[in-house]
Amino acid sequence: MSFALPSVKVKPEHPQNVSCSTGSFGVPELMTGGFSTSQAIEGSHPLITSERNYHKNRDVMNMTILRNTQGLHAPLRISMELKAAKQVGRLPFLQSSNIMHDVLTGRDLEIGPEDVYNTAEFRETMGQPHAMIEKSLGIL
Repeated sequence: MSFALPSVKVKPEHPQNVSCSTGSFGVPELMTGGFSTSQAIEGSHPLITSERNYHKNRDVMNMTILRNTQGLHAPLRISMELKAAKQVGRLPFLQSSNIMHDVLTGRDLEIGPEDVYNTAEFRETMGQPHAMIEKSLGIL
């Protein structure tokens, strides 16, 4: 029985084969030619892409489980609430904390590096309030 859940298996994004230039004797010359693809030099682990997309994959999985257990109305309502939370506007010189979006997605319960190192007092986007509003309206 399938519940249409997305796959949690990690899919590699790097090339599986690496080709290199061969010399006159048929032996690869890596010192002079190098690898033909720049992605092969990275050698990234497949879990890196999984960790980068963790929040997106978790949200997709939660919406799928919610759709399977409660029906189509529940994910639609949550997605409409998220869309409304993203449209909340502030004046250009006031930084938004996005607290409503964080509460709806569950990010208010987590503490990450972006919460510590991205505070408003350390940002370099300080300016005169009147000049910033005129710039956003296209007057200045």
